[in-house]
Amino acid sequence: MSDVKEFEGEVIRIRRRIHAYPELSYKEYETARLVAQKLRKLRIPVRTGVGGTGVVGLLKGARDGKVVGLRADMDALPVTENVNVPFKSKRPGIMHACGHDTHVSMLLGAAMLLAKRRDELHGQVKFLFQPAEEAGGRGGAKPMIEDGAMNDPKVDYVFGLHISGTEPSKVFLLQPGPLLAAPDTFRIRICGKGGHGSTPHEAVDPVFVSAQVVTALQGVTSRMIDQREPFVVSVCSIHSGTKHNIIPDEALLEGTIRTFNEKTRTQAKKYVKQVAESVSRGFKAKAEVEFEADEYPVTVNDPTVTKKAISVLRKIRGTRTIEAKPIMAAEDFSRFLEKAPGAFYFLGTRNPRKGCVNTNHSSEFKVDEDVLKYGSLSLANLAYEFGKPIN
Repeated sequence: MSDVKEFEGEVIRIRRRIHAYPELSYKEYETARLVAQKLRKLRIPVRTGVGGTGVVGLLKGARDGKVVGLRADMDALPVTENVNVPFKSKRPGIMHACGHDTHVSMLLGAAMLLAKRRDELHGQVKFLFQPAEEAGGRGGAKPMIEDGAMNDPKVDYVFGLHISGTEPSKVFLLQPGPLLAAPDTFRIRICGKGGHGSTPHEAVDPVFVSAQVVTALQGVTSRMIDQREPFVVSVCSIHSGTKHNIIPDEALLEGTIRTFNEKTRTQAKKYVKQVAESVSRGFKAKAEVEFEADEYPVTVNDPTVTKKAISVLRKIRGTRTIEAKPIMAAEDFSRFLEKAPGAFYFLGTRNPRKGCVNTNHSSEFKVDEDVLKYGSLSLANLAYEFGKPIN
């Protein structure tokens, strides 16, 4: 589809508009309205309010074939932007620091390409604009699925694209099998006994106990889980106390576990709870351990679909396609992959010459906009090729 350059300027304009007005999870009202408006302009029937603020468009090709789903997430992050660009976020404390603005614009670019060629298109393309990927837990994919996004018509194949600040610009990355981890959020409340900092022996210091728990939890990684299994446990937040000389009653620890299979996932949660409770008990404190319910599953790319997808991507001139390595990040696109075979893949945007050197979720995250046309083209080509009926 060499006419991708015809739409490049519009894709960039859409991206900049969304970037300037970011919206947090479950509040993507303006973004959803913009998406629906653009799809209707392309004469693509639209369903809004799917799973909350989700939008689904359905493009019918002139020829018989399969139903291909293409997904883009829409939400931003609670980050204050530190990138000096003309379209910098106009909403203090909110930023598209993970590239979801590019995901929306690239998928709309794919819709433009496919709508122009609907007379040549086999089957149907379902455009899935999803809220709340950053929310964790229930997220946004599950509500959309429960609201029928993958049915009527039933999706046969599904694809998701994510921009990556760590990979070189214009490089696609994917691999068959597990690609992204299952995340589990834990909260450990250490219940002690408050007192004066000058007499710690008369108190049960939850700050001291918390320090012992954080250290001991690393033993779950190094001594309790099979070293051949990818596994991470990180305590990322500790809150306790109000004054320098007051031993508080409680401390709250929050963190994450990342795993690639259910056996390790079950063991890890068991051992984190066991270690936190045992260490706390040893210092006369009590640990209350909770895990977030309904967390995302492992993101698993279908091997057969991925092999074909790699061959499709490798035909895009000006880009490279290489094999990705599994990473410990997580994605609720995994929910869509539970409903239909498909693949999740990355497009690099790292370009030191343009100052695009920071990772996703950084306040200085910056995108090389030259990659957007390739993202649109990749999504359109996957829909075009996978929509063809199997002979």
